[in-house]
Amino acid sequence: MIKRVPFILLAALASLVGIYPVIYLIVDRRFGLLNSKTEAILESGIWNISFYMHIMLGGVALLIGWTQFVSKWRKQNPNLHRNIGKVYVFTVFLSALTSIYIALFATGGLVPSAGFICMGIVWFFTTFKAYTAIRNNKILSHQRMMIYSYATCLAAVTLRIYLPIFISIFDDFNKAYAVVAWLSWVPNLFVAYFIIQNLNPKRNTVSNNHFEVIAATSTQHQK
Repeated sequence: MIKRVPFILLAALASLVGIYPVIYLIVDRRFGLLNSKTEAILESGIWNISFYMHIMLGGVALLIGWTQFVSKWRKQNPNLHRNIGKVYVFTVFLSALTSIYIALFATGGLVPSAGFICMGIVWFFTTFKAYTAIRNNKILSHQRMMIYSYATCLAAVTLRIYLPIFISIFDDFNKAYAVVAWLSWVPNLFVAYFIIQNLNPKRNTVSNNHFEVIAATSTQHQK
């Protein structure tokens, strides 16, 4: 049970942040990151469609993604695993593409814009590779790329942990945002690489324990 705690905490954080975008639909427009946007951006139809598509579909991907790594559920319900996987891939493709567009207008200029564009590209690419791998029955390759994909998806969680910390350090939102635009996802990929190195190719499975490091990384900053 002790070994499951980090994964449970990770799943809880991912679920909470996955549901979080709904708040944008029920509160005043000047909420969260929208506070940092200009009136010109907020009045843009294309930007609004892209923004809400990104946060809503990204929230769905975050909310359902962690379930794919529960080996017991995967073995007991392979059809459900495949169907959830299809939803995850669909939501990631659209959320990643729209993230690249809205990143062009990121608060703070070139540095955060480049960070979020790169993240969107990595998220799309790793998910696409995971999808093509499973289509070609390359199970281990599929699992590896899905770890990278969901590690990138978890940037939504780590961003919300790091941002208030760096705002308090710099006392400047733009500086903090520029750092977090990279810090929210690049270290996640290194953690994913460490997890992948510990995969057992004979079993071709990904257990909950492989996410202990990510969970520990995400939760230790809340203490």
